[in-house]
Amino acid sequence: MLYNTPEYEYLPSSEELPCSDDTPVDNELQNLIPNLLKTILALIWQDRWDWFFGVDMGIYDRTGQIRRTPIIPDGFLSLGVPRRKNDPKGRLSYVLLEENNIAPILVLELVSQTYGKEYEDKITAYARLGVLYYVIYNPEYYQRDKHQPFEVYRLENGVYLLCSGEPVWMPEIGLGIGRGQGVHEGWQREWLYWFDEQGNRFPTPEEVAQQERQQRELVEQQAAEMQALLQRYRDRFGELP
Repeated sequence: MLYNTPEYEYLPSSEELPCSDDTPVDNELQNLIPNLLKTILALIWQDRWDWFFGVDMGIYDRTGQIRRTPIIPDGFLSLGVPRRKNDPKGRLSYVLLEENNIAPILVLELVSQTYGKEYEDKITAYARLGVLYYVIYNPEYYQRDKHQPFEVYRLENGVYLLCSGEPVWMPEIGLGIGRGQGVHEGWQREWLYWFDEQGNRFPTPEEVAQQERQQRELVEQQAAEMQALLQRYRDRFGELP
């Protein structure tokens, strides 16, 4: 493999690199929102194995020099990589050198009370990595930061340009991304969702389970009504011929 060549022989492997910077997230939404996107994606692409969605996982770019300090987005999507590694531990971190130098195609940052330079240092770092889409979700502090609550940037000629409209359709991914009201883990609020090209929101696993439950209840109700109708017929006319 590429990282076994002499040029990289003495670079640390993903098992030797830190998998966390030990910095706690500011609030639970920084885990809930990207994890919801991941679970919906696992439903949409359940038969695909050429993608990986990382949550709060370090990304290492070690070409040119050894970098022991990763950049850690709240969520990221890579295409053209194995969904599961042949390792019982799975991925400890996302090392580009061990992923055929495939950078994430999308990264997600949630702006919190502690400003993480999402519009400055990170936007520069992601551009250098070659991340095509950079999503910034900032519903609480956008006025403080003089930005919009939801922004999607697309990398063009090394520079991120703000995309217009919502949801934002991303043809290279085959999905759109945007905001919507919904319930997740019993929490009614605005969440980020995936959308199809027509702007229709993909349901969450919770919503799919609810729809299936409602369908079963409807079928059971119809069966009970039919049984009651048959019983009334028998009571009036006797058994059916």
